[in-house]
Formats: sequence, C-alpha cells, structure tokens
Amino acid sequence: MSAEAADPGAPLRRRSRPRIDLRRLGRVALRGPVSRDRLPDAISHVAEAHRAHHPDADLTILRRAYVLAESSHRGQMRKSGEPYITHPLAVTLILAELGAETTTLTASLLHDTVEDTEVTLDQVKEQFGDEVCYLVDGVTKLEKVDYGAAAEPETFRKMLVATGNDVRVMSIKLADRLHNMRTLGVMRPEKQARIAKVTRDVLIPLAERLGVQALKTELEDLVFAILHPEEYEETRALIAAATGPDDPLETIADNVTHTLRDAGISAEVLIRPRHFVSVHRVRRKRGELRGTDFGRLLVLVGEDADCYAVLGELHTCFTPVISEFKDFIAAPKFNLYQSLHTAVVGPEGAVAEVLIRTHRMHKVAEAGVVALGNPYAQDPAAAPQTEPSDERADPTRPGWLSRLLDWQESATDPDTFWTTLRDDLAQDREITVFRTDGGTLGLPAGASCVDAAYAQYGDLAHTAIGARVNGRLATLSTVLSDGDTVQPLLAQDTVSGPSPDWLDHARTPAARIAITGWFSDHPDEAKPDPETADATGPGTRGEPAAATEREAPARSRSGPRPTGVVVDDPNAQVRLAGCCTPVPPDELTGFVVRGGAVTVHRRECPAVAAMQEIGRAPVVARWADGEGRESDAGCRVTLVAESFGRPRLLADLTEAIATADAAIVSATVEPPSEQRVRHTYTLRLPDAAGLPGLMRAMRDVAGVYDVSRAQHPAPAG
Repeated sequence: MSAEAADPGAPLRRRSRPRIDLRRLGRVALRGPVSRDRLPDAISHVAEAHRAHHPDADLTILRRAYVLAESSHRGQMRKSGEPYITHPLAVTLILAELGAETTTLTASLLHDTVEDTEVTLDQVKEQFGDEVCYLVDGVTKLEKVDYGAAAEPETFRKMLVATGNDVRVMSIKLADRLHNMRTLGVMRPEKQARIAKVTRDVLIPLAERLGVQALKTELEDLVFAILHPEEYEETRALIAAATGPDDPLETIADNVTHTLRDAGISAEVLIRPRHFVSVHRVRRKRGELRGTDFGRLLVLVGEDADCYAVLGELHTCFTPVISEFKDFIAAPKFNLYQSLHTAVVGPEGAVAEVLIRTHRMHKVAEAGVVALGNPYAQDPAAAPQTEPSDERADPTRPGWLSRLLDWQESATDPDTFWTTLRDDLAQDREITVFRTDGGTLGLPAGASCVDAAYAQYGDLAHTAIGARVNGRLATLSTVLSDGDTVQPLLAQDTVSGPSPDWLDHARTPAARIAITGWFSDHPDEAKPDPETADATGPGTRGEPAAATEREAPARSRSGPRPTGVVVDDPNAQVRLAGCCTPVPPDELTGFVVRGGAVTVHRRECPAVAAMQEIGRAPVVARWADGEGRESDAGCRVTLVAESFGRPRLLADLTEAIATADAAIVSATVEPPSEQRVRHTYTLRLPDAAGLPGLMRAMRDVAGVYDVSRAQHPAPAG
C-alpha cells in the first residue's frame, strides 16, 4: 500500500498488485472453513502481503482467527450487500500491506466479533492470548459509542485513551475507517457528509500524528471527494490531462539516476505521484500548475550517510532551490518522519521536488507506528511481570500523545474536550524548549510562556507572574522558539489566580483547560471589578496587562485576608489596591466595590480622584494599631526604577532586592528608549519599615538614577 492517489482509476496511481475484489472474497468466505492443512483462499492475499514484510511469520494463528471470524459472522451482510466477513478481511489486508505484525492482523480479523457476534472476550483470550484480547477489547470499546454529533466528544475521548494504552488499537481503527470510507457510497448523502467531517477533523489528524501517511492520504482523498465533489472532479481532470509520454519528471528522474550511478551511489529513483488533495493544495498555492507539480522524485538508499551523499551530488550537478531544503533526518518530525527535502532545476527550467530517505525511513514514513511492530513486547531476558496492568508503559509513545492523555483527564466538560482536541490536532509542528533544571518540554509551535508554565508546574502555574527566556525577563505572552530556555516565575502568594488574558496566549490544551477550570471555580474573577480595572488595567507607559500587578494576589479563596487596615464596617473584606500598594505610614482612603469589599488606596493615588469624579463615596480607612503590618505575610509595594541600559543591570537590581529581604511578586521591564530603561517591581517586604532601605539599595545600583513608588493614573469615568 502506498500514499498515492486514492482513486483506483487515476492514471498516476501505481500498485504492486491489482486491487483486491472484495465481492469475490465474500463468495469464497461463504463456502466455510477449509481443511487445517492449508490457508483459506479468502485470506491468502493477507498471508501474501504479510509474508512480504515478515518472511518468517507463523500464519497458523491467522488461519485460526479467520476460521473464527468467518464462522461467527456467517449470515451477516453489509449494507452494500456483501458478506460481512469481507470487512474484517479488507481491514486486515490494509494493515498487512502496511507491514503490521501478526498480533495486530489477528486482532484485526476479530475486531468485530465481540461486538457483533456471540464470541466473548474470554473466548478470544483463551484461543489467542492476552495481547490479541487486549486489542480486540480496545477496538470494541470504541465501536460501542454512537457517532452522533452529541456523542462525538465522548467517542474520541475513549479513542484517545485506547490509543494511549496501545497505538495498535488506533491502527486497526484507522484501517477500519478507511475501508468504511471506501464503501460509503451506499449511505445517504447527509450521512456520508457527517462521517466525512468527523474523519477530516479527528481521524485524519490522528493518522498524521501517528505517521501513517498511507492511510492519511487516502482518507484525505475520499473525504475530499465527498465534501468537495466539484473541486475533486476538477483535480481528477487535471491529473488525467497531465498524463502523457512527455512527462518532465521522467526526464529529470533519468538524469538523477545517471548522476548517482556515475558517482558510485547505489540508489533507487522513483516518481512519486501526488495524491488528489496534494495536487489541489499546490494548485491553490500557485494558481497554475506546472508539469512537475503532479509528482515528486523519491530517492531511496541504504544508509543514512548515503542520503547526504545524494544531496551533495544533486546540489553539485543541478541548480538547487535552496529555500526548499529541509533536513528531517537530523530533526525528525513529531510523527517519526525522516527525509531530506530539496528541489532542483532540471532541463528547460523545470523544477522538481526531491525526497531522499533510506528504505527503513520510507517504511516508517508510509506506515508510521504500524512499522514499529509490537512496542509492548517484553525482552525475553527481562523478568516477567507478576501482575498484569491496564496501564501500559510504552517507551515509544509520542510526546504529544502523552500530553493528550494527561489533559483529557482534566477536561470534564465534553465541549471543552472536543474543542481543545481539535485545536491540538490542528497543530502540525512541535518545538522543544529547555528547563533550567536540564529537562525539556515538548510544546506545539506558537506556544507561549503561559504554556510552558502549565506544562512544568500544572495548577501551580496559576500564580505565574512572568518568565525568564534565555536568561532575560519576559512577559507570559512571549512566544517561544525551538531551543529556547524558559524559566517560569511564580509568585510566593499561593492564592493568586490567572488573568483572563492568558487564554489569548495559551496554545496547549493543558493550559487552556486549567485556566478555564480556575475561572469556572471562581466566576467573580472572570470579569474585572470596575474599580480594579481603572486602577490596575493595562499599565501606562506600554506595560503589558499580563505583567502588571492585579488584584488577584490580594484576594483569598478562603475568606478575607488580614491587611492591617481598619475601616468603619468591621465585617467588610478589606484589600489593598494594586495600583498604589499602600504601606505604612501612607495616608489612606477606601471605596466600596462589587460584593461589598473595600479597596484601600494611598490618598494621593490618581484612582482616588477618578472614583470621586464619578460619584463614588470615600470610606475612612486607617492603619490598625498605628503600625499596619500584615499579620501573616508582610506588606506589598510597587516600585519603579529608572535607569540607563547596561549589561547585567537586571541581575544587579534583582540581587539588591533579594539582599534587602524582599520577594518579587511581579516584574515588568519596558523596551529601552533612548538608552533608558524602566523597571516596575511589585515586592513583598516582611516589614514596611524596610522600604526606605530597599529604595536606597536599588538607587545604589550602578546606572539607576531614580526609584519611586508607583503612581498608575486611572481614567476618569
């Protein structure tokens, strides 16, 4: 099986054997089992395909599985009128052509028996062993859920869990869907469209992620034909018209073959036709198709080093298109794919794309995880497990799959699960970022520091206040690049919550689900308090909103937090305003905000005048016992340091703050302007009496010419 055009009538499609006549196989299957000394004719095609990949495979278990499947399905018919046994046979043949190992093929033959016949899992286990039973059970669980619109989220949650426990379950499911899509014409058009959309949105991306390109490309073409029939027919006509004796790719392929032969490189040069969707995409990108756009050259060699030798010869003997070069051997894709991609200019200016890979790489590129065999097979020399477990440790499990398994457990809402699943599957590229402790984080391309914080710390990331990226302070909205070193910075205040703005920057399901879940538990936090928004919204002088001081750290999930401030109403919740962070001996005034809480400001804070202008009555507030220290965690203050830019300035300021026994709650550094830099820090001090000394220590840092209390102006009205 190959990833060529899905239409069997397409002139560019090349097959190693003719298409199997499933109707004929169905008639053979109705004759019943044959003698034990030979394989049934109906399964001989499966055996032939299987032996092509596994010459020493024991086919006895396949014969026994076919006999059980045929006898149990006897009398059942598909909607197309064919005997039902043709379906498991076709699914098994698809997997056999991909190179699946014997256990997978056995389970594929039996994948519908437990659901649709009287055969039980115990019988499967007794006759075929634990592995086959495990796979049949996994596929059966997927089939028990209706594919109606309301059931889709739960269906694919089960599919995801089953895939994580054994990727061979998903391999069988994908082959099952491919055969069903091939025979979808007997259903009503509206049902065809619904099934095609689900296939497009979830199953095709999963096939891509598992690296099973052969299944993915044919599924794409079948979906394309159902959902976009006019464009499909246009593409079909273009491909048919491009077929002829004067194929420019043939000329370039001959030149490449002679070039490599003269260089002493043993290689096989093939023309690899594009499938329908690929041709359609190229047409949309370029407008008018060139003669070489209907296929690509595939060069297969024996060793990895030969790939680079071929590349060197091509770039020496032909004019390369440098912008088209990609090295997926040194940096494989997340789905195990490896190849060198380049493009060269042939005779008369024809440009041909070239894929260079080893035979082993080609097998993995076509079959993905199917080509890995049984990733759960134990080493015979290893100690046997005494107790079986439903949770399997798969060392070959892709990182993206592990992440999906982690977050799906947190997505209790089906709609949230469905949305985040589709969004995550739409990501086709991963980046790797490094943690400061030497570990790594795998994230989708476009991920931000928000995603890194939740990937590293889980729910503790709710208290994130910023990050260091490659040693420099950065806001949480900063987009990460492959190879960055990231260190999320967390506030010491464990009652802090995320900002709604974080959802605009979160790309991973784990981050989005955690943030959404926090706001579901704290609905009052989702909408900013009008008074808080005035005082602590997006900061002045270009401060990013995600990095400015918010009221969330001053709120408690378990009740009012001691502030050392007394107001007229002893039962009122009192909090210190984040815009001016008052500390003793500042003169105070307060205002009643939503929920009856009183927010206390410094009397000279611009927010005070703004509140009075809109008619808000002030509340008398004073420091308790004349000292106003917070009883449990000191006091907060926001300081602005004005300085001239220089190397290590940030490190020296941070060291001065730490030496003064102050903790950084949040920090922002504005881009330099005329060699001047503004740093804004919200700090926690154990005692307000230490504030003057802290400010002096910061002023003593070389390059700092002023340190002052923050005064965030608030808009009136």
